[in-house]
Amino acid sequence: MKVIVCIGSSCHIKGSRQVVEQFRRLIAENGLGDKVELGGTFCMGKCQQGVCVTVDDEFYSVTPDTAEEFFEKNIKGKV
Repeated sequence: MKVIVCIGSSCHIKGSRQVVEQFRRLIAENGLGDKVELGGTFCMGKCQQGVCVTVDDEFYSVTPDTAEEFFEKNIKGKV
């Protein structure tokens, strides 16, 4: 599974660094390092929607407050 988080300026201001850190921690805690590839990219073109995240090319909007719930449902739940 490939998870990409936008680290462009708009998403950075909205907390992309915290989202990446939470995903990194949760991937390690759940032993998913060999199943989930976490990466970053610059602008995905949907800056108004919060921190932009794609999971296997499907687009989502995530915030630092929703990152853990998102991980459980859309990453861990689909691996």
